[in-house]
Amino acid sequence: MPEGKTCLIVGAGPGNGLAIARRFNQGGYRVALLARSPDNLRRLQEMLPAAHCQRCDVTLPDELARAIVSVRADLGQVAVMIYNAGSGMFGSIDDVSAEDFEAAWRVNALGCFHAVCQVLPDMRSAGGGNIVIIGATASKRGSAAFAAFASAKGAQYNLAQSLARHLGPEGIHVSYAVIDGVIGLERTRARLPDKPEEFFLQPDDIAAAVYDVTQQRRSAWTFEFDLRPFAERW
Repeated sequence: MPEGKTCLIVGAGPGNGLAIARRFNQGGYRVALLARSPDNLRRLQEMLPAAHCQRCDVTLPDELARAIVSVRADLGQVAVMIYNAGSGMFGSIDDVSAEDFEAAWRVNALGCFHAVCQVLPDMRSAGGGNIVIIGATASKRGSAAFAAFASAKGAQYNLAQSLARHLGPEGIHVSYAVIDGVIGLERTRARLPDKPEEFFLQPDDIAAAVYDVTQQRRSAWTFEFDLRPFAERW
């Protein structure tokens, strides 16, 4: 039981972020959640009072650094980081602007880079740790209407692969979750009222898979894992 260890979730919301936080809390971890939206943070704090919740924009490196320093001061060194921040700039090259393209990259790739840089000293001093990056199918293929998002997720995926190869020898396990499907949230169900329940990915089930990959033994680490309901075409 990892009693007393800290799990940091960067980019938390009431879906995956909250579910992951609850799962790690059940596993004996102290949890910290960073989110850009004050409304999200209030809801998260109400639903998980034991969590350290703090506002943070991952596109602002100094703000991200201050937030992680605060987490460390409150909860101790970070043993597990889940990078869940994502930005959906959808549209073809005829639809998205250069600003949209850059913004997607800043959230998905550059923000991840800065977050990893902030937690690496903790993991290195402890002799190991876990970094899980929450990705998407767009990291593997660029659909016509995903010019900005797929490019950003592709950059994120390649960063994760580089990190895994570089940090593995130091005992730091880096893994990448390819989320393939629609997550079952109130807003997605309202938008897709005709879809059956088995069409949706359940946040608690995603959280269970993310938790499990951080508990693997070093001789059989997973780098990339796909999560999808059976109804999803692939």
